[in-house]
Amino acid sequence: MKCPFCQSENDRVIDTRASEDGSAIRRRRQCLDCERRYTTYERIEGTTVKIIKKDGAREPFDHSKIKRGLEKACWKRPISDAQLETIIAEVEDALETNFDAEVESRQVGELVMQQLRELDQVAYVRFASVYRQFKDVHDFVSELKPMLDESAE
Repeated sequence: MKCPFCQSENDRVIDTRASEDGSAIRRRRQCLDCERRYTTYERIEGTTVKIIKKDGAREPFDHSKIKRGLEKACWKRPISDAQLETIIAEVEDALETNFDAEVESRQVGELVMQQLRELDQVAYVRFASVYRQFKDVHDFVSELKPMLDESAE
């Protein structure tokens, strides 16, 4: 493992723990050259599902792209990194369970939105507004109407 600070490959593991959802192992490491500490995550490499983009291009599933989108949607919301990792793990599990080799990006977005809707409605609307490319306030209203109807019941 290369140190992200000095690029040395000389380090030691200080602490090892399973993540909250059990899908990864978190390791705290210390570089023996520069003595700085950093964290690494070890995950099981599952079957590589290809994502079919809107333009027809195919690319491997990228955990970090979903995480960046979720971080933007959840900015200044009371949502922990562990909760975001749980959403990502559930989406990954659903992809590996329900799709053999390829899945459309639209379906991945729907899975993420389904998880976000249960977690935080504000983050859900933020994510949906970017993902579904809302054009005006009417798009927001049509997305919010079902949630408002549910809360009125």
